[in-house]
Formats: sequence, structure tokens, C-alpha cells
Amino acid sequence: MAPCTSCPNCEEQQTVNVEIEPVLRDTAAQLGAGVPYALKVVAGQLAEDPDMGVPSGLHGVLTVTVDGDLFEDCPDLFVGYIREPDWIQIRFVQPVSPAEPSAEVPDQEQEQQQGRDQDRHADPVAAAVTVREVADAWRRITGWLRHNAPDSYAGLRAGAGPAALAALEEDLGIRIPIELRVLWLLTAGDDGGNGWGCLPGNRALMSLDAVAAAYRQKMDSQAHQDTLNADRLEDERITVWKATRIPVVALSPTDSTSGLYLDAATGYLGYWSRYNEYPGEELDTLVTYLEEAADMLEAPALATRDKPGLIGGALVWRSGIDPGQEDRWQPLTG
Repeated sequence: MAPCTSCPNCEEQQTVNVEIEPVLRDTAAQLGAGVPYALKVVAGQLAEDPDMGVPSGLHGVLTVTVDGDLFEDCPDLFVGYIREPDWIQIRFVQPVSPAEPSAEVPDQEQEQQQGRDQDRHADPVAAAVTVREVADAWRRITGWLRHNAPDSYAGLRAGAGPAALAALEEDLGIRIPIELRVLWLLTAGDDGGNGWGCLPGNRALMSLDAVAAAYRQKMDSQAHQDTLNADRLEDERITVWKATRIPVVALSPTDSTSGLYLDAATGYLGYWSRYNEYPGEELDTLVTYLEEAADMLEAPALATRDKPGLIGGALVWRSGIDPGQEDRWQPLTG
């Protein structure tokens, strides 16, 4: 006789297959040595109780909260997953990070900006989407480098650990935005392929030490201006740097005189220079910047801002080629 399916008390208990998305294997251990084990425990629980999560702000995504005290070296976590009738995939994991005030709040405007920034990332679902977008874009870039430009791929540094990022936060006196934290967990700098960085314009992701040094230099420049501003009329005062700006990208692996910063208050990138000749923001977030770089590598015929190519085993972008190297440059097609 067939088993009864109309009465909950008579239903046979069945487990479902639970997968952990591969990209999480690149980031989970960086959040804490106990996080991979915590994810395995959550996967086992979901196999027995697929509906244990609560609905999130994303269609079809459920989230569960993990008490980090139950595991060694594991913070409190948000874990998001999608559920099909006989299959579950864990899509993201994100530390539960309570909003913390900046160690330095120079004025009311900055305090308001930082408050907006904290609100922007207070939603764990929004933060989790950002984590996934950055990780996916960077995985596309590094995957392309691994298969097509091995010299450039070899120049990428290993990811930073949570302790290194915490030390940088303390040094800067501001909270590192989640998108930048994820990127640095994956790769903490680019030493370049034969002198060229892997980002458009042959720019390079800065090391954490270079970030701290550039930030201190810019803050010193602003402190000098603040001294001069005391004797200036209000509409004549000069701002060359804001405390919420974090240098991220350098002109090249060996030249940190200019590059791109990420403003922790607005989420947008902007140009920075040691000599203050590149004012203004770009209409790019870190996510859109990385996604466009990945798009240009995967579909170079459609690239508009810059053109990727190769010199030997290194990725070289057209806009940053030395004239003496032009005859060696091979543009990508496709």
C-alpha cells in the first residue's frame, strides 16, 4: 500500500541535497577559521529543515542567523540560500556587523555621511548581494587572467586576513566598506605582470601598506589646508581630501602618485593624486568598475573605455602602453 501523503503525521521524513556555492569557498575561511565548519553545520540543518530560514528582501532567498559563539573563531553570521523542492544552494555568508562610530569624526557633515554609509550597509541582504557581486566580478577577472595572462595572474597577492583588515581600519580610523573588504579578502594587492597592473589603464590594486601610506599623506595635505583655511573666507576654503576616502587603485604597480579612491560615505570611486590635480568622482561603484573590467576582458570587441591586449604573458591595456612597446602589443579579439 502506498504511503499516506495527506496527513503530516504520516509523511516520511526526507532530506534534501544542500550545496554551498563555489565562490563562498574563496571567502568563507577569510571571515574566520571556524566559518567553513559553521557553513557545513548549517547545510546539515537545512537538509533536515529546509524552511528554517526567514524570507529576505530578495525574491526566493531565505536567510538564517548563526550564533558565532557556538563555533571556534567564527563571528555571528547571516547565511542566505535558495530552495527548490529537492535542492538547496547556500548563496552567501556575511558577518553580522553592528554599526560602529568612526574613531575620528572631524565635523557634523562627515558624521552624517558616515551615518548614511552605515545605513546603506545595515541591511544584511543588501550587504550579501554586494558580497556576491564583488566576488563574482573578481572571479571573472582572475579566471580570465589565469587562462590568458599567466604573468598578470602570478602578480596578484593572496587575500588579506580579518586581522590585517582590522589593523588597517584602526590605522585609517574609519570602517572599510563591505565591497572593499570582500575584494581585499580575495586579493590584497597587485604586484603586476611585467610592470603592468591588471585593471584598465594598467592600474593596480594597492597593497594594504600602500593604502595606509597614501591615506596618511592625503590627510596631512588636508590638515595643512585646514590651517590655511582658518584665515580664508568660507567660500574660499579648499578641500583636497575627505576622511571617508580610501585609496584603492594606483597608477601602476610601482607608481602610487595617483589612482582611484573609494568614498566610504557615497560608495563611489574618484580620482586621487599626491599633487591634487585629479578632482571629482566617477559615476562608478567598485562593483560596476570591476564588472566593466570583466566585461571588457570577456568581450573585447565591445570595450569602450579601454582596449585589452597582451604582451607576452601579461595583460596590457591600450591606454597605458609605453610607445616603445606598441609593436609588441597584441589586441584581443572576440
